This record gives sequence, structure tokens and C-alpha cells, in this order.
Amino acid sequence: MLTIRLSRIGKKKQPHYRIVLQESHRDPWSPAKEILGQYDPRAKKDGITLNEDRINYWLSVGVQPSTTVHNMLVNAGIIKADKQSAITISKKRTKKIGDKKQAEESEKVAKAEAAKAKEDKEAQDAKEAEEAKKAEEAEAAKVEEVKVKEEKKEEAPIAETSVEEVKEETPAK
Repeated sequence: MLTIRLSRIGKKKQPHYRIVLQESHRDPWSPAKEILGQYDPRAKKDGITLNEDRINYWLSVGVQPSTTVHNMLVNAGIIKADKQSAITISKKRTKKIGDKKQAEESEKVAKAEAAKAKEDKEAQDAKEAEEAKKAEEAEAAKVEEVKVKEEKKEEAPIAETSVEEVKEETPAK
């Protein structure tokens, strides 16, 4: 199977790469079937030169680029796709990461539910306090009303009696 990848050709501490077409199982420094471009990471401006026609041809035939070359081609606009991650993760590690993410998400959900429950409880407590205050005010108003009625009963006007009745009741001297 063919692949498009980088092959280092620079001196020590002066990296320079060729973008080459090779068999995927062969050594990157072995002779290439075709040189498709160059990459100079130390260049001040764009250090990438690509033979777009040949790259498009090989991609159409089904050749897979390495992750780094794929990302270079995405940056150059040759491939319309998302960038790839260079990290390959084992199945066990993927499962652990998935379990960890799931645990974090469930923890976030639990925290959000706890916060909502706390807000609901505070709102309920405030509502109950408001109702209790209204009930106390209503009770106080009733008590005040009863006191006013009692005072009115005590202050009830003396029955009208005629002057003659009063004279009769008082002993003469």
C-alpha cells in the first residue's frame, strides 16, 4: 500500500523534509517512488512547496497521506476535511478516556441538579415564609378586630332613661 509522508533530508539541527510517495511498510529514508514536494520548517514564510496535480492524482487513486501530511494538505487547501490528531490511542485508553468523560459529565449534571434543587428549596422556603407572614398579619388583623369589637361593647351607650326614672331611683332627702 502506498502512502504520502515526510522524509527528512536536512543536516543535523537543520531539518528539511521531502514529501514523498512510498510503500507504507518501507523505511522513510529508502528511495521514493515519487517526490511530491518539500517542507522547510525553518523558513520565515511558507516553507511548503507542493506538486498539487500529482498529489491530487495519487489521492484520487486511493493513496493515504500520513497525519502530518494530511494536515499540511488541509492547510494548503488541497483537501477539504478536518485536521487529524497525530496521537493514536489504544482501545483500552479510549475506553478509559470515555469513562472519565462520562463520569465528568454525570458529575456536572449532578451538580446542576443539586444547584437547581437548592434554588427550588430556597424559593419554596421564601414562598412559605411569605405565606406565614401573611397568615400572621391576617391573624393579627383578626385579633385587632376582636379587640375593637370588645371595646365597642364596653363603651356601649347607657340605656336612655328618663329624668323621672332617675329621680325615682334616687332617694329624696
